[in-house]
Amino acid sequence: MRAIHFGAGNIGRGFIGMLLDQSGYETIFVDVNDEVIETLNRVKSYDVILAGADQVVNVKNVSGVNSKYEEDRIIKLITEVDLITTAVGANILPIVAPLISKGLQKRIETNKTPINIIACENMIGGSSLLKEHVYEHLRHEEQRECDRLVGFPNAAVDRIVPDQNHENPLTVEVEPFYEWVVETRDIKGEQPNVTGITYVEDLTPYIERKLFTVNTGHAAAAYLGSQHGLQTIKEVMDDESVVEKVRGTLSETGAVLIEKYQFKREAHEAYTNKIIERFMNPSISDEVTRVGRGPKRKLGPKDRLIRPAVEYVDLFQKEPVYLSEVIAAALKFNDPNDEESRELQQSIKDIGGTPTLLRVSELPETHPLIKLVEQHFNH
Repeated sequence: MRAIHFGAGNIGRGFIGMLLDQSGYETIFVDVNDEVIETLNRVKSYDVILAGADQVVNVKNVSGVNSKYEEDRIIKLITEVDLITTAVGANILPIVAPLISKGLQKRIETNKTPINIIACENMIGGSSLLKEHVYEHLRHEEQRECDRLVGFPNAAVDRIVPDQNHENPLTVEVEPFYEWVVETRDIKGEQPNVTGITYVEDLTPYIERKLFTVNTGHAAAAYLGSQHGLQTIKEVMDDESVVEKVRGTLSETGAVLIEKYQFKREAHEAYTNKIIERFMNPSISDEVTRVGRGPKRKLGPKDRLIRPAVEYVDLFQKEPVYLSEVIAAALKFNDPNDEESRELQQSIKDIGGTPTLLRVSELPETHPLIKLVEQHFNH
């Protein structure tokens, strides 16, 4: 079996590429990084270090193709492989879509075997979004043929990859824990036989569980830690007073998830405890500033802070005490090296904290969350 994977970065190599190798795939990485592609082709393997587990996994049967110079080869490979995956970042999906569309145009002419394209991005509906961008470059009759032969199943992925530097450009360190959940409804042909994928009929509960637990928890640790003058997530998790607030935040998001999706309470509490343990792993500790970057996006109406807080109010008619404190801390997050943080602080200086929150959260002025956050912000 052969797979093309777009994106030879840390997630691509340390998560998706590793599992593809363990499943018996020969994996061809597509990237624009000359050094990584050249080294992949020379060495044909790389090491994945499992942080804190004292274990190194050697990944074999790999090679690379540089999309800056080898478009024709990539198009030919798309006509031949058994699976296509991506881990390029949501903003890069429109950039790789034209090349994938050219490959599919050739494939539907020469190969009638179904194929699935799974976008393994930190976003909701990544594969659906990639499909939209790919279809922009296909004629109507090509779209119809792709509807028959090409699946774009959505996925939720979860693995923490710390900031790192290694002498070998291919070596990557990741946490031992991972989750790769794929929705079955859009799969064409047989389900890809990949070790580590969990197949589900409806991905939404799992995406929200990850967003409202891993992402919310990590953001809470970063923003509360920043307010306490802490530098790393490890320092945050060593401060019991802050950890208590992170747990409180996840108890509020957990209540929302249990109510919406009927997760069993004990099972969800075990999942939450596992997430807290992950944050405590000293081998994957990140800088607070790195985890907290992009506060405007993270304060958006559909993201990890505002959305669960609003749903908590709607479902329980109660105040989300912990979430509102985290939102206020995110609003105060001041990192001069982060563009969004600079923009947020400038807006607060120009128009004030509450108007800035109203602008980024898109909440009405009368929403009870605004008053709650205001109290914490002015405290």
